[in-house]
Amino acid sequence: MDNFENPNLDNQAAVDLEKKEGDFQSRIDMIELRTSLEKVKTEIAKVIVGQEDMIEHLLAALLSNGHVLIEGVPGVAKTITAKLLAKTIDVDFSRIQFTPDLMPSDILGTSVFSMKNSEFEFKKGPIFSNFVLIDEINRSPAKTQSALFEVMEERQITMDGTRYTMDEPFLVVATQNPIEHEGTYRLPEAQLDRFLFKINVRYPNLEQEIAIIKNQHESKKEDKTDVVERVITAQQLKNYQQLVKEIIVESQLIEYIAKIIINTRENQFLYLGASPRASLALLTASKAFAALRGRDFVTPEDIKEASYAVLRHRVIVSPEREMEGLTADEIIRQILEGIEIPR
Repeated sequence: MDNFENPNLDNQAAVDLEKKEGDFQSRIDMIELRTSLEKVKTEIAKVIVGQEDMIEHLLAALLSNGHVLIEGVPGVAKTITAKLLAKTIDVDFSRIQFTPDLMPSDILGTSVFSMKNSEFEFKKGPIFSNFVLIDEINRSPAKTQSALFEVMEERQITMDGTRYTMDEPFLVVATQNPIEHEGTYRLPEAQLDRFLFKINVRYPNLEQEIAIIKNQHESKKEDKTDVVERVITAQQLKNYQQLVKEIIVESQLIEYIAKIIINTRENQFLYLGASPRASLALLTASKAFAALRGRDFVTPEDIKEASYAVLRHRVIVSPEREMEGLTADEIIRQILEGIEIPR
């Protein structure tokens, strides 16, 4: 079991917490879940060097049944990591390259007249899959982006008065480039709010860069993804998602989550704070991080770890502070530091 260290806890509180952890340990069996996800990490590590934070958040999103927006400069393994993750799970995979001329029907599908039946038949688009990778989501205009609103939030689409439900599990992973702005369309706040996480991907360090070059030099395979094997079935994933919902959250931690969200609305450096949807997202994500650590209960550290990815795309820095170089992550850090950690 992973213990978390908190300088604000005195010795007696730490002892009490350890006893509490011991009491909770046997309530929910998390062994299979954690073992399976470690296998997923091992498979991805056959190809990807570093990027542990991105992989960890993608796994947490899987357990939370939430969608992910990955932002990073070209060449930092955003797309291939998502493809590898999909390959480790025995589910249908679909990749959509967003372009300025892409239409909503290219994503959702369209009704085609059948000469055989003399009636219109709905031909499903690539969104009808379990794991959908959308490359460069900000390349398409608002009309196409809005086609994702219903399917991401309600996991269904309505076409010609008929409702089509998506098969579970259903996960959308979208990528975007934060540097290039020519020919791109900014995602509106309502669209961003559909994503559970926004993951910022950074460059690898020196050791990781050397390992990447060595792996490429020593690799003899045309397609590096061939070495990755499926380790989780769709039914197992659905079972794990259900298991995460049962993870224990103490009342003081629910209050802690609420205080974080309320502080974003009252913060003088933020033009827009987080909505109640963010509260629910933070609760769900915290449970997922606890599960990744093999625990059946949430700690303050789980909440803090999830806060950045859950909130950074749901708050807007005031223009004055943004001009000064203040980022959403820095404001979130200040908020977390200013709230007393529950004991």
